Amino acid sequence: MVDETEAGKGRRTPTRKEAEAARKKQMKVPVSRKEQAKRERAAREEIRLKQREALKTGDEKYLPARERGPVRKFCRDYVDRRWNVGEFLLPLLIIILVALYIAPVLTSLLWAVMLVAFGIDELILIRGLRKELKKRFKPEETRGATPYTFFRSTQLRRFRLPKPQLERGEALAQRY
Repeated sequence: MVDETEAGKGRRTPTRKEAEAARKKQMKVPVSRKEQAKRERAAREEIRLKQREALKTGDEKYLPARERGPVRKFCRDYVDRRWNVGEFLLPLLIIILVALYIAPVLTSLLWAVMLVAFGIDELILIRGLRKELKKRFKPEETRGATPYTFFRSTQLRRFRLPKPQLERGEALAQRY
């Protein structure tokens, strides 16, 4: 008896006619360099659109290479589950710029406090991340994870790509 619960390939088998038409289409040689360039451009555009959609949905299959893998997913989740001072850096800088004309002395104090808070928050973030990475992954798998996490933590949450998959305060999954 065959187990019906197992997932299939996710699509129907093409008919012979459809398979032959697809094969012939692939074998068709472009007539000119212009035609070849046009086809390559269309193929690149299709890949780019799939990647863009994957960045919005978090679909691991079509993510760009720099975003793929369990380590990068863990880093994204690690940043997205907490509040970060770095994500408020840009709005605070705009406020400081406006306040510079109103109260220059207060502005320099606000600037110093913001930088210290940012530095401390990033140190806490990076130390915790490295500790968790050491527990969960091999050292050779974690190359580039720290800068990736740092830059993600400085982006406003709503503009991060791939979109955050965890809510703030949500617990990290045990396996990645």
